[in-house]
Amino acid sequence: MEPGAGTKLGTKYLNEAKRVLKSGGKFVCLTLAESHVLGLLLSEFRFGWDMSIQAIASESSKKSAFQTFMVVMVKGKMGVVQTIKSSLDQSAEYCNMKQENAVIRALGNENIIRESYSSGVDVLLSLRDLQLGAIGDLKVIVPGRRRQFILGEPETSLYCYKAVLLDAKKQTETFVYHCGVFIVPKARAQEWLFASEEGQWHVVESAKAARLVMVFLDSRHANINMDIIKKDLSPLIKDLEPGNPEEEAPIPFMMAGDGVKQRDVLEEATSEITGPMVVEDVVYENADGDQGSMPEKMFRRLVFGRSSGLVQSEALLIRDPHSDETDKKNKNASATSKKRRNQKKGSKNSLRIDRSFLGSSYHSSIISGLSLVASALSAASASGEKVSTTVIGLGAGCFPMFLRGCLPFVDIEVVELDPLVAELAKKYFGFSVDEQLKMHLGDGIKFVEDSVAANHSASNGSARNSIKILVIDVDSSDLSSGLSCPPENFVEDPFLQKAKELLSEGGLFIINLVSRSSSVREMVVSRLKVVFEHLYSLQLEEDINEVLFASPSERYLDINNLDAAVAKLKDLLKFPVDVESDIKKLQRLR
Repeated sequence: MEPGAGTKLGTKYLNEAKRVLKSGGKFVCLTLAESHVLGLLLSEFRFGWDMSIQAIASESSKKSAFQTFMVVMVKGKMGVVQTIKSSLDQSAEYCNMKQENAVIRALGNENIIRESYSSGVDVLLSLRDLQLGAIGDLKVIVPGRRRQFILGEPETSLYCYKAVLLDAKKQTETFVYHCGVFIVPKARAQEWLFASEEGQWHVVESAKAARLVMVFLDSRHANINMDIIKKDLSPLIKDLEPGNPEEEAPIPFMMAGDGVKQRDVLEEATSEITGPMVVEDVVYENADGDQGSMPEKMFRRLVFGRSSGLVQSEALLIRDPHSDETDKKNKNASATSKKRRNQKKGSKNSLRIDRSFLGSSYHSSIISGLSLVASALSAASASGEKVSTTVIGLGAGCFPMFLRGCLPFVDIEVVELDPLVAELAKKYFGFSVDEQLKMHLGDGIKFVEDSVAANHSASNGSARNSIKILVIDVDSSDLSSGLSCPPENFVEDPFLQKAKELLSEGGLFIINLVSRSSSVREMVVSRLKVVFEHLYSLQLEEDINEVLFASPSERYLDINNLDAAVAKLKDLLKFPVDVESDIKKLQRLR
């Protein structure tokens, strides 16, 4: 191998030598151990080879200015890393000291690298390390194998990428792909689903791939066309493909998509509290299935940038009949092109929010869960009593407005931390306040604490004989915690105790829980069990949302005859909700 010719030919020769050797076979190399030769040998035989080096004694009459070394590599178990054995410190009498010291330094540095690999620490490998067998045979699927590495090098690709290789834990015949690539945009890289090991296994399961390579984009890849990224990745991924590539289907590239067919951005705003937000009108692909000439449904969405891909609120837009009458008059009045243009421009103004529509299925589950206190709600409605209901988290205001119209006897107070969120809710989603629906700007935890203090002052510390409902519907800004909703301080003991006090011995404490981590979910449930006597769960089959219903006592609870309670609740509802289907999924946790 010539110093100026690079390592390509040397690498090709060594790869062929490694290929023909069986386990226990030896490759012996006599070399002057120049830096470029020794560097190639050390890296190429790093994984799965038992390596030793010694100086070759020369006859005194033929003593050379350079020392010859014998390097012996014994083929072992792939993926095993062993330190290099050396007897150079015992043979100084034969050596060119300057040459030997350079070799000893190189071996010392290499052994430090090898010790780090064998220590069990999740060292960030290179693609070349994987090709050399750092994690075993890449052609074979090893169930549960996971390893972080750097994909790409300046000489072989346009960009370098942080990546994780994951072999599905359970190998079945139901895999759609033998190998797949999942690209994670920079904006979502810190989300629990992609940043944590547990979350990554969820992605593997959803992708239905025997092997999944997750590729994380960062600032280096900003403003780069995705087709260029995929073209750059394709040859790199081929080196990670299991089995026989010629017999397998092409490797698919996957990214999280929202299925939007048409998008009209109404406003983009940034808040110091929530960060970037977008209000948009969208039409989904196949929103109504194959409906022929049926008009497509349009939805208005509020999207938080910190939860990219997660729609915070969604409302259905319907045509306003009053606007239709106005349009009809305009049509009859004039057929000039100018007025036709004005009519077309104003057609969007003829749409309004459908207040009877709930865009989030977990909101329907919250309504259905009120069956647990249906008798108390029915009694309040009959007597004209208002049921005190606190909702922490406004979003676009769709749920409080639905609740106001659906159950006219509830007295609602909504708490929102971010003034800009409230402004967007009013401007684009028709949120409004009145005597029955009030809004408070501020911290939800402090609002509950103040409400508890006010109740104690008003009742001199005695329990009040009225049912209360407290709903926590807040998303978390810390997506790395594994808890997307609510923020963790809403499920810690101090707040849970205050929530219990607010309910005054009766009522419901309702939490919209979003977590893909089973351990985080169990932690939340355990905390609730400590504080509340009764706990129920309503798990949504098609989503990761779980609605938890907690109560400090049996007072007001209809736990003995839920069928009758469901009937009572349905009689109270002014808007249709599929209560029966939801209640079938209700489970008692305590």
